[in-house]
Order: sequence, then C-alpha cells, then structure tokens
Amino acid sequence: MPVYAYKGVTAAGKNTRGHLDAESSRSARAKLRRDGIFVTDFTEQAAQASVAATASGRRFTLPSFQRISSLDLALLTRQASTLVGAGIPLVESLGALTEQAENPRLKSVLGEVRDRVNQGTSLADAFAQSKAFPDLYVSMVRAGEAGGALETVLQRLADYLESQVRLRNKVSSILIYPLVMFLFAMLVVGALVTVVLPQITELLESLKQPLPFYTRWIISGSRFVRGWWWALGLGAAAIVVGLRTAIRTERGRNTWDRLSLRLPVVGRAIRLIAISRFTRTLATLLSGGLPIVRALDTAKHVANNSVLGRAIDAARESITKGASVAKPLRESGEFPPMVTHMIEVGERSGELEAMLAKVADTYDEQVETLITRLTALLEPLLILVMVGIVVVIILATLVPLLNITSSLG
Repeated sequence: MPVYAYKGVTAAGKNTRGHLDAESSRSARAKLRRDGIFVTDFTEQAAQASVAATASGRRFTLPSFQRISSLDLALLTRQASTLVGAGIPLVESLGALTEQAENPRLKSVLGEVRDRVNQGTSLADAFAQSKAFPDLYVSMVRAGEAGGALETVLQRLADYLESQVRLRNKVSSILIYPLVMFLFAMLVVGALVTVVLPQITELLESLKQPLPFYTRWIISGSRFVRGWWWALGLGAAAIVVGLRTAIRTERGRNTWDRLSLRLPVVGRAIRLIAISRFTRTLATLLSGGLPIVRALDTAKHVANNSVLGRAIDAARESITKGASVAKPLRESGEFPPMVTHMIEVGERSGELEAMLAKVADTYDEQVETLITRLTALLEPLLILVMVGIVVVIILATLVPLLNITSSLG
C-alpha cells in the first residue's frame, strides 16, 4: 500500500507534516480532511524524497532507497510474533506494524505486504515479492505457514536476528578504538610530512651543507607526497575498485575467500565468524521446519565464503544420497573437528538443531575472545608504529642540524 508524505495547516492554524498510508491519493486526502487538516503539499513517498523533522534540525531521506537494517528487521519480527501469538488477524497485525514502523522504507514495504496479503497472497510470497527481505527470512516464514506454527517460527527468527545483531555490535565496538588510533596516526604523520617537514627542509637547504642519505630520502618522499597526492588518491581508488570488480567474479571470489582463510590470525577470525553464522542459521532453519536440503542451501549463502560453500554443497549432495552431513564437512578439511563431531553426534541422536546451536554459541564466544585479543595487541602496535615514524622523521631532520651546529662551533 502506498505511503504519502504531506504538509498542511490544522483547524487551529498550526503548520503540520507527517506520513500516512492509504489505498490511493484520493482516500489519503479524504482522511486528512476528516482530521481537519488543510493540505498544502502532498507527495507519494515511494517515488519522491521526503523531509523528516528531527530535534536538532531537518534531514533529507530517500525512502525508496533507504536500507532496512538488521535491527529494524529483528524488532519487526519480534513485534509480529507477539501480535500473531495474541490471536490478532494477520492483515490487522500488518497494519499495526506499518503504523508503528519508524523507517520510511520499511513502512512503505509493510504497506505493500499488507495490501498483497489482503488480496489473498500468502505472507511468505508477499515478503518475497517486496524484494526487501532476505531469502532466509522468506524461507522461514513459508515453512511456518505450511506447518501452522507461524508464531513459533517468528520467535525463533527474531532470536536469530537479534543474536546476529549482538555479534555484529560486539565486533564493531571492539574494532572502533584501533580504527580511531590508526586514523589519528595517519593524521599526525600527514601533518608532519606536509606541514612541518617542508619548513625544516627549507632551513637545511639554505645552509648549503651535505645531508645524510636518510634525510634526503625523507625530504624526497615528502615532496613526492605533496606534489602527487592526487595521483596517490586516484591510484588507491583504482586499486579498491579493481579489487571489488575482481571479487564479483567467480574466480576472483574463490581466490579472495581462500586467501582470507589462510591469513595468519585474521584468517582464523574469518573462519570462526563464517562457521558461527552457518551453524546458527542452519539450526534456526531446521528448528523452523525447513527441509535440511533447502536449509543447507540457504545457510551456505549466509556463511558468505565460497571455500566453505563448496564443502556445504558436498554435504547437501551427501544428504540427497542418504548419507550424513558430517562426513563431507570433515573430508573438506575446512571445518574444525569439534564442529564435525558435534554435527555427527546430533545426527545420531536426532538433536542436530540443538548441537548446531551449541556450536554457534561456542564460536560466538571464541570470536569475541579472539577479536578482543587481536585489538589488545593491535593498540600498542599502532602506537609503536606511529612513534617510530615520528622518531625517524625527527632524527632525520635533527641530526643534520646538530652536525651543522657542532661544525660551526
């Protein structure tokens, strides 16, 4: 259902603005007239930008392109589970979710989903047609509708999304300080090279004295950076664009994923995160009633690593032949023995979902511990590198001055 942005004047003469959803622009205007609002500006939000007022001023948003965050999706799913569990009809529940959605893009999408469901489309198909919800989300909802357990599936889906948001927030919060330190170090070095060093260079050259080789190198480097900074920027941008383009190809993606898993220390963190996401997603899909073959296919995409994806494909083929999941994962050599052993035990005991959830919990803790240790080592390393660069620059300029001073004395 379309969402409209409006500006108007109330019966009391006060300016007002807001958003509302309606079947057509005519019904939206009629609703505003019933509310006693004289419309001065009226636009369909899905097609044009809207202006949203904030406490500190005004900000411009583009609802049709605004991204739906994982946090918004988790909150929506939790609220939907509560409404469905309370016995509220699905169309009415979607209407309530549409009204309270703060994200303009999500509000517009939910209006369209409600309209399709009201016309007889299933909830999963309505989500799929909106193209705003991931495949995992659509597959879980479809399985919940088919099994008559939509409330339970939405609860498990909300738990999964919230766990992913927590993991992402933990990793982000841990990495913020090293990134700030790195940017500060770059600013300090940039100021020394572009502002301080040129002034000292003029003094050294005016004395007409021979300079040590390392001083000449640093002076030449400073001049190169100041003269060709635009070329360096373009070169860096070209490298980034080239890498992104190469990674989009199948061969480039395979090479990138293989190298990233082989990196010292960092590769272990990448592997832990990918396995955690895979096991958590697979456990959620299986507990939601999705067939294991489809669940493996969806979980493979969530893992987002082609090397692990090939091992998961082999496990899926093994299942179709009546074999186990654990054997091909073990033979690939990409999954740690603990993971394959837990999966094997889960298959034998019929508690595969519970075992996968335990693996995911364990690896979430390992990811947090490993990244914490990495940042603890990275912080002093960044400080030492910054101090080392500053010391080299100072010595390269101070030693010639001291030599000249001593010769004059």
